Amino acid sequence: MIEKYREEVLEILHQKAALKQDIHFDTLKVFDRFKEVMREEVGILRKKITDQRVRMQYVDKGKFESQIFVGSDMLFFHMHPNVFLLPDGHPFWKLDYLKENPDNGYFGIIYIYNFLAQSVLQNRSEDPGYLISRIFVNREGHFFIEGHGLLGKEFKDVEKEVLSDDNLRTILYRCFGFATQFELLTPPYEVMSEVNVHQIKELSLSLRLKTEKRVGFRFAGEQQEL
Repeated sequence: MIEKYREEVLEILHQKAALKQDIHFDTLKVFDRFKEVMREEVGILRKKITDQRVRMQYVDKGKFESQIFVGSDMLFFHMHPNVFLLPDGHPFWKLDYLKENPDNGYFGIIYIYNFLAQSVLQNRSEDPGYLISRIFVNREGHFFIEGHGLLGKEFKDVEKEVLSDDNLRTILYRCFGFATQFELLTPPYEVMSEVNVHQIKELSLSLRLKTEKRVGFRFAGEQQEL
């Protein structure tokens, strides 16, 4: 009997481990291609920007990360090294696509964050960044997106959507458009009205007073906007 249990566990481990490894490497291939698309599009845009003060730069940060400086913003792309299963209550489990093969419910994820460029360049560690989108990729290269703005309205049909270079370019430009549409918010007067000597020295040395962007959120006391 114990041998039977042992064999059952080993079979499950082999099956799930192999599936997750396959999805991990498939997602990594997608991310590698996405980085190449980033590099190509940034190069094209850079040539068309006549004002050299306007930032447009791609930075490869390694296997799982890359950055794009676009104007006053920085987009940070991160592929999570783990594979995730959609939660039981997710509406996609009602689709025949997942019912017929539950393995299609495992996904690798690419996260996209928005920071102010100066926050990164000046190492202002207290400045916030915001998750603006995440891309879910399964074993068949099907995908869907969660996100703000158009990033949350397009690419929602996981049964039909398959990642292609054109889709990756569309996603990239949606990120550019979303990030550059939101401007700096003036911090509430009450927050900035009192500073101590240490803070003012910090300000004069490195301009590290905290700044924020409106990226689908409002200050406390305002109605939340998602």
